[in-house]
Amino acid sequence: MKTIKAMSIAAVAALSLMSAASFAQSVTATSMTLDGAEAKIAAQAKQQGAQYKITEANTNNIVHMTAELYK
Repeated sequence: MKTIKAMSIAAVAALSLMSAASFAQSVTATSMTLDGAEAKIAAQAKQQGAQYKITEANTNNIVHMTAELYK
């Protein structure tokens, strides 16, 4: 009986993580400034009703930023 409960709890936990991970989406933006690139990322997140986490930013004459959107 304990094994069945443990497996059920593990299955529910795995399914809840899968649904959250299935939404995770990578987005990019470019701009002349860090603030400009972040504003574009924020606008994309707002449009999709999501939050964002910046994962990368590169500044070689122009800013290229990558972020993960999540709900």
